[in-house]
Amino acid sequence: MKRPTFPAYPDRSGFNALLPKRSACAEAKGDITADHVVVGAGYTGLAAARRLAELQPQARIIVIEATEVGEGSSGRNSGFASPRDLPAGPSAAALQHAEALNRFTEEGWAWLMAPIEEHGIDCGLQRSGRIKAAATDLGAEQVRALEAAVKAAGLPHEVWDRETLQERIGTLYYQCALYTEDGYLLDPAALIRGLAETLPANVTLHENSPLLSMQRQGKWYLETPSARITAPSVIMATNAAIRHFGRLRDRLVTMYTYAALSEPMNAKDALQLGSMPVWGLLPSHRLGTTVRRFGPDRLLVRSMYAHERPVPAPRVREALLSCFHRRYPGLAHISLDQVWGGTTALTMNGAPWWGQVEEGLYTSAGCNGAGIVKGSILGKRLAELVLGHCKEDDVRATWGMANWVAPEPFRSIGFNFISAHERRLAGLEA
Repeated sequence: MKRPTFPAYPDRSGFNALLPKRSACAEAKGDITADHVVVGAGYTGLAAARRLAELQPQARIIVIEATEVGEGSSGRNSGFASPRDLPAGPSAAALQHAEALNRFTEEGWAWLMAPIEEHGIDCGLQRSGRIKAAATDLGAEQVRALEAAVKAAGLPHEVWDRETLQERIGTLYYQCALYTEDGYLLDPAALIRGLAETLPANVTLHENSPLLSMQRQGKWYLETPSARITAPSVIMATNAAIRHFGRLRDRLVTMYTYAALSEPMNAKDALQLGSMPVWGLLPSHRLGTTVRRFGPDRLLVRSMYAHERPVPAPRVREALLSCFHRRYPGLAHISLDQVWGGTTALTMNGAPWWGQVEEGLYTSAGCNGAGIVKGSILGKRLAELVLGHCKEDDVRATWGMANWVAPEPFRSIGFNFISAHERRLAGLEA
């Protein structure tokens, strides 16, 4: 049996499962000729398609999606977004780099907000601020370092102790946290659905149309199960799945991560989620557990990381339930309603691979777990690159460029060693 060329998830996105059913767009069929083809209907792909349509309103733009909108990685993340990034440190160089990044981030936020406001996309967007919390002494040091950075940047912030955390988010699990104002929470499946349903008239979306092969003979020829698509330019917005087509195999790594939503709580139990009606918590350690309040009566937890291959479902459910109940022992009688996994593409140095791969082929890959706003701006800029409105150096000078990743088996050996070490450092934050 041929290996899939895209992540084939055995479970539904928990966010998507809670939304009303929708009818998928028609599968691509027959011989199709286009001016541009975008592969992947996530944040990057849809942003690129929308920008192509804006710059070339007479062009025919085809978007093909391997599964259904909302079931890909874009509908499986935790729904955190922000119009600004925090500086990595208090030094002048770190502050300067943060400002350079934020010029892109603010542009991406504006590009994302435009269709939300124009079309009234209901994605549960709410301002929540950002909570960076520590459950260990090492994590507390990292929170203090972040505090120094935001103080140097002149950003409004608050430092919360254990008692404040209990009052605001209902748990004594963490030692301390840093709260900053520029953070939003949303329903990622509702957002990506809304973006797909409001594409410009000259963009055609085909779902359940996985790319099987691609080759260039003057133009690009793309094969799906029922179609052959011809176009002079192709944007691959598939993250690490581009490796299945022989590109960037030495630059990208696929990481599986997992999330769960609790079952709905009654009013008394929901009081244990704290006084803040909207909040999201990020761990100080990168392999720690993310927690957010979803609506008035559910809790989301995201944790566990696996290299290239998924973790068995019973083990995932058990681990996520433990993450939930350790933080909220008073809710030990509350079970999990939705459990699902998703993939993200990592690079060794944290920089994306962005730009032209070869003649007529472009990609943005390696979101490193920050896909909503980052994917939107990199997709927009990629479309501009295709049409000559942007230069590769404009983006690479600020974001950097993904560097070399060791081949197998050294890649897996290295990942297993590093992840085991990082899990020990994460301690209670896992």
